[in-house]
Amino acid sequence: MTSTRQRWWHRLWGWLEGAQASRTSYFLIVASTLALTAIGVIMVLSASSVENIGGQGSYASLTSQGVYAVVGLVMMFWLSRWRPDTLRRYSWILVIAAIVLLVLVFTPLGREINGNRNWIFIGGFSFQPSEAAKLALAVWGAHILAVKERLLTSFWHTVIPLVPVGGLIVLLVLLGKDLGTVLVLLTVLAALLFTSGFRLRYLFAGGAVGLVAVAAATLTSENRRVRIDAWMGQCDHVTDPCYQYEHGIYALATGGWWGAGLGQSRQKWSYIPEAENDFIFTILGEELGLIGALLVIGLFVALTIGLFRVAYRADNLFVRVCTGAIMAWLIGQAFLNIAMVTGLLPVIGVPLPFISAGGSALMMALMAVGVVLSFAREERRRALESESTPSTTTPKKGTVA
Repeated sequence: MTSTRQRWWHRLWGWLEGAQASRTSYFLIVASTLALTAIGVIMVLSASSVENIGGQGSYASLTSQGVYAVVGLVMMFWLSRWRPDTLRRYSWILVIAAIVLLVLVFTPLGREINGNRNWIFIGGFSFQPSEAAKLALAVWGAHILAVKERLLTSFWHTVIPLVPVGGLIVLLVLLGKDLGTVLVLLTVLAALLFTSGFRLRYLFAGGAVGLVAVAAATLTSENRRVRIDAWMGQCDHVTDPCYQYEHGIYALATGGWWGAGLGQSRQKWSYIPEAENDFIFTILGEELGLIGALLVIGLFVALTIGLFRVAYRADNLFVRVCTGAIMAWLIGQAFLNIAMVTGLLPVIGVPLPFISAGGSALMMALMAVGVVLSFAREERRRALESESTPSTTTPKKGTVA
């Protein structure tokens, strides 16, 4: 019985790591990303069509989100052609540009939306620098750790300059009052340290400090305290903090197995605030039902497997660490969003990757996938080179070469 279980476990693990074909991870990532992006564009159109009737028109989101999706996919496939060494050469430029953009948020170019100051407006173009900071931190942090690969047994060599620079990025985002993005950035930073072999006791200690800091930031903000109270069932505040969550649950509950039908949501008729953004998963569940919700979750699982295969099979520290950080960002953020709208976590304002409205978030997520695809292509290229290289083994005496 034990040997049978071991064989099944080895087969499952071999399938997860993609031991049989190095090219499967590339196509698995591409297919799941394209499907999630397509679903996202359709759901943003459906969720925002009602509120846009009296303004820009019901199809306004299709022209905006659709354009960002096309540009993001072009950037994704363009980045997939890059070599890892090229990405490393530009890593310092990426992180410096991200910090400069985060600083510009506090200039007249920045603007506060829904209590968070995390947008830059230049003419008719808007951009969210914190989304670019996620990708910049993942690529730059992996480069720094790869440079110090032989010194990573030292605590200070591992921490400096990664943690100070990452802390600066987190601080700038926190000053803009975007606690949700701060949690995602801390997840990326933790993934960088974990995949580089950082000792777990230091990582747990840092996590405890981070939790204390997040708790302090929550307690010093009345709006965040109200959200925590609402999560714990205290809904008697004058702002009715449970309204958004309760109507999100109504939407999921009325979806049933097969949903009310695409475009047939009732809760999107101004019952759910930010229906096309943070709470789009509830509209998806109402219109496409449990089957549609499980399909989206399954696509995120498929994306996770593809990213895991690239990271697990990498013999290059930069590739492994960068892929791990990007996986923690995209999948961790998806988990936070779905847990938030289903009541497992308080409402913290984290969008669902590839699905929620937001051009800059969609573009940065697709570009992050493009970075991992470049690693997968490099793995495939090396596998083909090793297969085509003739064996140089010296034949034994008395044998024919």
